[in-house]
Amino acid sequence: MGRKTLVAIDGSPQANAALAYALEEFPESSITAVHVVQVPEGYWTAFSDSTTKVPGYDNAMAHGEELLEAAAQTAAEEDVEIETVVKTGKPSRELVEYAVDEAFDQIVIGSHGRHGVDRVMLGSVSETVVRRAPMTVIVVHEQ
Repeated sequence: MGRKTLVAIDGSPQANAALAYALEEFPESSITAVHVVQVPEGYWTAFSDSTTKVPGYDNAMAHGEELLEAAAQTAAEEDVEIETVVKTGKPSRELVEYAVDEAFDQIVIGSHGRHGVDRVMLGSVSETVVRRAPMTVIVVHEQ
């Protein structure tokens, strides 16, 4: 069985660079592009149950599907077929959990390269994935 590579897709130039990197460096790998629709924690969840959708959920899911369709098209242009998956939740948590549950060998993720206050205020999905994932994580910056 070949290697399995998860590529995080969020529509950013950095995520596109991560996909391009994975397609170029791991052409024999089974590649899965994953988009995580972030759902709010805290305040909103206090007023909803598991059957209630957060505002904008349908639009966010449709946008995620569009991003993954574009990723699949990019891969097809390189004569590579990829799988696509949409998850919901906290992106760093969902990416790592999915990678572990599905026994991926590596994760390729883009990084915005934020520093200082921006990084502290906005958090860093790629940094959290690097710290928590038990498999290799390759961080790609836009070129």
